Amino acid sequence: MKFDLIINKKNYTVDVEDGTPLLWVLRDELELVGTKFGCGIGECGACTVHIDGKAERSCQQMVELVEGKEITTIEGLSENGDHPVQKAWETLDVPQCGYCQSGQMMTASAFLRKNPTPSPEEIRMAMHGNICRCASYNRIEKAVALAAEKLK
Repeated sequence: MKFDLIINKKNYTVDVEDGTPLLWVLRDELELVGTKFGCGIGECGACTVHIDGKAERSCQQMVELVEGKEITTIEGLSENGDHPVQKAWETLDVPQCGYCQSGQMMTASAFLRKNPTPSPEEIRMAMHGNICRCASYNRIEKAVALAAEKLK
């Protein structure tokens, strides 16, 4: 089946089976590989993208349900990698292995759009659902706080 998608402000038509997870469309069909496969069951957050501005797990979003919605991947967060969240991650040297970081940044940017002046507890709760096997949680939380400062 053919589906019309809006990804990173560009229009795409993909020919995939009904029920294909958005994650596989992004990675396999469109070669937008910044969005990572982690667990496949929506628990780890590695595959987080924005759908109509909300952080969503792309492994759990079937392509037919996102047709016509505005999808943003890490590649579309900013044109030059200069989104305040990306800059904060760079400033604080957050990643170790880096595998989960695109999902972390997508979660953080959606959260800061809704709550631009979060408390440390609010940051911790917002980022709670994203797993980092390297346990960079303290640096991630500090980077979210720094990004909030940069957004002011």
